Amino acid sequence: MKRKPSTAGAGEDTGFFSSVFQEPPESPQAITAWKDRAAQIGAKPADRKSAADVFGQLWGADRHVVSLTADELHRMAQYLDFVLVPAAQQVISQDELGDYMVIVLDGTLSVDRGHSWGGKTRLAEAHAGDMLGEMSLLDAGARFSSCATLTPCLLAVVEAKRLDEMIAQEPRLGAALLASLSRRLSLRLRQVSARLSALLSQN
Repeated sequence: MKRKPSTAGAGEDTGFFSSVFQEPPESPQAITAWKDRAAQIGAKPADRKSAADVFGQLWGADRHVVSLTADELHRMAQYLDFVLVPAAQQVISQDELGDYMVIVLDGTLSVDRGHSWGGKTRLAEAHAGDMLGEMSLLDAGARFSSCATLTPCLLAVVEAKRLDEMIAQEPRLGAALLASLSRRLSLRLRQVSARLSALLSQN
């Protein structure tokens, strides 16, 4: 699915890029496990079959993922946690260490970057098919931004331990998911590089 363009104004670009390459805090928070965050935000289990069907439809429509059969998608869904999250809940917090990522199946989330002076930049809005938090899932680093639900959302959650299990037990499925994450991260890096180049060319 195509990501909608950021709603951040041109005047906010300088603030955005001034903090893009900042190092994470020297003493980040302890790892925030999904089970703890789920309790904090009132996440409720979704109907697994219907949520898995939505996941399969989105996967099949995404040009950035490896083609999988219906059976393979069904098996992959067994490693995911499907939840319903109310509006106005922070699913991911900036600078925390997390052990999970989320795939948006329905609804809208904001992606915001807070700054040291107290301001905040809206980087994007995430919609069905978007993945959030994948960088920390892969490198165990601090979260770059905060993600909050703007509407009630249906999410698929991938925890690090479940990803490890998928790679060990279903290598093809684990490789497919990792390939999808790599392609998305590469695309995101290219988009950031393009914005940075455009900004620098104005000087």
